[in-house]
Amino acid sequence: MSAPDLHAAADVITLADGVVGRAVSHLNATGGPDRNQTLAYDLAHASAQVYTARSLLDYGAKGDIEAKITCAFTADMVHDLITRIAGREAMWGIEVAPLRDAHPFLASYRDPAFVASLATTPGPRHLDDDYEMVQATFRAFADNEIKPRAEHVHRFNEEVPEEIITGLAEMGVFGLSVPAEYGGYSEGGDGEYIGMVVATEELSRASLGIGGSLITRPEILTRALVKGGTEAQKNEWLPKLASAEVMAAVAVTEPDFGSDVAGIKVTATAAPGPNGVDGYVINGVKTWCTFGARADVLMLLARTDPDRSKTHRGLSLFIVPKPRGESHGFEFTQPDTGGKMEGRPIDTIGYRGMHSYEIALDNWWVPAANLIGEEAGIGKGFYFQMEGFENGRLQTAARAVGLMQAAYEAALDYAQNRTVFGKQVMEYELTQVKLGRMAVLIQAGRQFSYTVAKLMAKGEGATEASMVKAYVCRAAEWVAREALQIHGGYGYAEEYSVSRLYVDARVLSIFEGADETLCLKVIARRLCDQDGAR
Repeated sequence: MSAPDLHAAADVITLADGVVGRAVSHLNATGGPDRNQTLAYDLAHASAQVYTARSLLDYGAKGDIEAKITCAFTADMVHDLITRIAGREAMWGIEVAPLRDAHPFLASYRDPAFVASLATTPGPRHLDDDYEMVQATFRAFADNEIKPRAEHVHRFNEEVPEEIITGLAEMGVFGLSVPAEYGGYSEGGDGEYIGMVVATEELSRASLGIGGSLITRPEILTRALVKGGTEAQKNEWLPKLASAEVMAAVAVTEPDFGSDVAGIKVTATAAPGPNGVDGYVINGVKTWCTFGARADVLMLLARTDPDRSKTHRGLSLFIVPKPRGESHGFEFTQPDTGGKMEGRPIDTIGYRGMHSYEIALDNWWVPAANLIGEEAGIGKGFYFQMEGFENGRLQTAARAVGLMQAAYEAALDYAQNRTVFGKQVMEYELTQVKLGRMAVLIQAGRQFSYTVAKLMAKGEGATEASMVKAYVCRAAEWVAREALQIHGGYGYAEEYSVSRLYVDARVLSIFEGADETLCLKVIARRLCDQDGAR
């Protein structure tokens, strides 16, 4: 087998990038994403894969295994692009077989023997020593504290054990993005973002429901506060978030609007509270409020301007304190104002432990001091929220990588220890090819996450954060499915962790921005904007 050819990989990536670029221009010229949704969706995912491949080139230069992974992923990316285009060339605005010059590259690096050779060699991360220590520390906690509890919580739909929250708080995980002057550990730069990605992956490797997802909601509120909060609000809330004295949930989605945040109906109306204190009463229903019972506060987006024609410009963001409630439903009444809050749990097939809720608020009063940005924050809630959501998308990609890693490890272990038709499952070519592709997709997603983390540390990478979320979460579904398939019938049994990983993987393309919305409303639009600016 010849040595991997990174120069050829770079040429193929450039070829693929050109094809995608021409198609984006065609999309722009024919009405944009709203008019051509199928093309826009395919282009969003195709561009994400091209970006991922390009981000691997530096990684591939670090060694032979790394170069093989880079070439294997590049071939995989081009193959997927070809299948998207075939028969739809006119829709894409390109000629038939625009990637024919890449076929010799594909023949080399989609060869089953080549892909199978990567089945047990997933490649090093190439983290700096500080991040290697972060990885080792969080892996140890995940293996010792989270993993032993994950199956029980999943099967019996229980809550996140308090000792996990306490343990993570003692490790400082909730303060990774809180600036040091407010009691956290962030001093800016790459460390803040990469540390979060590394920690999230390791916690998610043990459990998506009671591990990696615990960081996300405090992280989103932290980002919103850092972006738009007053100095008094930062001093009040950031130290509490960093120490887990206050745990947060996010209340943005509504039953009638889903990802269409601009259509929000929940209102916040100015009203005095106890002793005439300025404040707001909140009315309406939020849904898919994950961790809503255990949380001490909700980060809630509400309409403060009744003029609905202003869409997202009429929205403001509030920190809404609440008591801790029971995971299987709760109802509270404010003693001084009579406001009511009721939470109804939404049963789900996976992602258990965190629990999601539909929360109804009836004249629930909050002080004006809890409107993020106070008077200056009126009408800016959408923008403050998006500051947190963009980072949440990167974090979700890291969660997906952790889940994929767990699925791969489970499948590899099973394949090496199970005999079928007189041979180890691992001895079959098809098993090796599946595991090889898993290893490639995992490392590609991981390295792209690191790249996006570095961009975001510089105040860039908003589009790339959406791309890495969209692509890696879809990849996680395939990895989890094939890991279960390698287990055969036992994969369908709850006694094997891979069944939990399979149902957990399915949520990744839904939360933190549904895949279709993310592709059509964010990635494709930004690609068109960039094309139009040329």
